[in-house]
Amino acid sequence: MGVMQTILFAVGPVGSVHREQRFRCLRQMAKEALRIAATADVHYAKHSRGMFHDAFAEISSSADMLLLCGDLTDYGLPEEAQELVADIRAAVRIPTIAVLGNHDFESGQPELIAKVLDDAGVNVLNGEAIEIAGVGFAGIAGFGGGFGRRMLNAWGEPLIKQFVQESISHAVRLEQALAKLQSEKRIAVLHYSPIRATLQGEDPEIYAFLGSSRLEEPINRFKVTAVFHGHAHNGILDGKTSTGIPVYNVSAPALTKTGKPYRIVEL
Repeated sequence: MGVMQTILFAVGPVGSVHREQRFRCLRQMAKEALRIAATADVHYAKHSRGMFHDAFAEISSSADMLLLCGDLTDYGLPEEAQELVADIRAAVRIPTIAVLGNHDFESGQPELIAKVLDDAGVNVLNGEAIEIAGVGFAGIAGFGGGFGRRMLNAWGEPLIKQFVQESISHAVRLEQALAKLQSEKRIAVLHYSPIRATLQGEDPEIYAFLGSSRLEEPINRFKVTAVFHGHAHNGILDGKTSTGIPVYNVSAPALTKTGKPYRIVEL
């Protein structure tokens, strides 16, 4: 997948929508507000097929596109990703973007997870940018490291320095992806949170493993329109960066209180 591309088609079975209808639909979407459905932490296991089928069908009839914000599998196994893909193929009829989460790395096969999703028409972003219907999306999993003055710095043991370097790397790659976007509206798609606010409800002791302020800096600098993230199962749903950019925690466990395992935001 290239670093930057424009999507001119919807996810779905080949031939399910004529090409001209797709062009007409996306041209119309570019003139109107885009309805973005988002969820995260669906944690598909080896026998989870059907778990989100109905939710995906609802989303396809109510939204223009779908964001999957990481932890798509339970143990990072390709077989688990196949279960998710079966539901995507059966029910999703709109463009879909995904980033991986920490669970998707558990078995050391993130590239295979991404390939399974990509083969099903899902656009998996790992430090890349994409434009759909005139809206730009920059995506990466992100990483931990903490927030503000309590953010972990590269000091001391080599393992601490490696941890911090990984956090910095994700922030740099998010910055590079955002820099590629020329669209007026720009969306950041993450798994880890860029702010502390949406983590309220989680144990403060684990905040440093749920996100990092390093991700917030490029988001503010590029004046991103909105941010979607997961990972915070017990967090709150809404927050803002220090410059007022809206941040949405779309972790499915956190969203259960709303009655739906997904959220639709109109931008």
